[in-house]
Amino acid sequence: MIIGVPKEIFPEEQRVALVPRGAEALRKMGFEIIIESSAGESADYSNAKYEEVGVKLAKDAKEVWASSDIILKVREPLDSEADMMKDGGTLISFFWPAKNGELLERLNAKNVTALAMDCIPRVTRAQKMDAVSSMGNIAGYRAVIEAANEFPHFFTGQITAAGKIDPAKVLIIGGGVAGLAAVGAAKGLGAIVRAFDTRLAVREQVESLGGEFLELDFPDEDGDGGGGYAKTMSDDFIKAEMKLFAEQAIDVDIIITTALIPGKKAPKLITSGMVESMREGSVIVDLAAEQGGNCSLTKPNKKVVHHGVTILGYTDLPSRMAALSSRLYSAGIVHLIEELGGTEKYNVDLENEVIRGALILQNGS
Repeated sequence: MIIGVPKEIFPEEQRVALVPRGAEALRKMGFEIIIESSAGESADYSNAKYEEVGVKLAKDAKEVWASSDIILKVREPLDSEADMMKDGGTLISFFWPAKNGELLERLNAKNVTALAMDCIPRVTRAQKMDAVSSMGNIAGYRAVIEAANEFPHFFTGQITAAGKIDPAKVLIIGGGVAGLAAVGAAKGLGAIVRAFDTRLAVREQVESLGGEFLELDFPDEDGDGGGGYAKTMSDDFIKAEMKLFAEQAIDVDIIITTALIPGKKAPKLITSGMVESMREGSVIVDLAAEQGGNCSLTKPNKKVVHHGVTILGYTDLPSRMAALSSRLYSAGIVHLIEELGGTEKYNVDLENEVIRGALILQNGS
């Protein structure tokens, strides 16, 4: 069986789906690997590194798509890539089927088998394949770095000859993987860190990282929607939540938002009024920008300055650390292919909860 890795063509995407170490592991499982020339260069993986582990280089994407039984990608295929997909072939990539219905139908007409990395169930056994979490971890960390780059003061407090400098105050909304990574990174830089999440179980994790957990007085309402995601809360809870954010906006220097509910637009949590109440020089990093943003002023992929407050809507944060994110994504892919049985026992097993969870297309269904 031949596994193919085309170069990512989505604008500004720097990652590659398979790194040389992953290719070596798949070759040991019995697969042949073909990769488009220079596919890994933007992530610091040269053609020579792939050739060292026995990977064949293809001169262009057409050769990869035409000769491969299984295609590995990071982003879901664009239209030009879907056209090149082989009838009856297999695709493994991020896909987000809830928002890509047209692509789903297009590939289904070609009898493609597709496994979506974003649909892998968040169960203990599947943690080593959980690409959503590994990318979220990087995005949360990088959000703090981007905020520090824009923030015109220290994160940590200092006593200087010119006087005392207070530490920055950081509010992180959402205590999932990205939020917790942001808590750890901001705390490591010396900031005062506060975090809010509708899921009460997150309190312990936030506090273990040195953050303060902000809690509303709704003991009978928990936001745990299962599978590591939050659910939509009651109207009274949302009103109280917005009041809390309005109070915090006046006091903090940096807000990082990570709130997402699967299959829905990102909830609007930071209003223009809250932005205008923040001190000049403050920063908002909106990690939900790709799904519409948690801040009403966010523009996806853009930096906006409103009333002296910088709002970052970057959607490529994992791609800004392409070597690391490619390595982690590749490891998840290798574990998934191992779960499929390698070459000897290759089988899309519908009784396997991990495979069944990730499977979005098979045999025209």
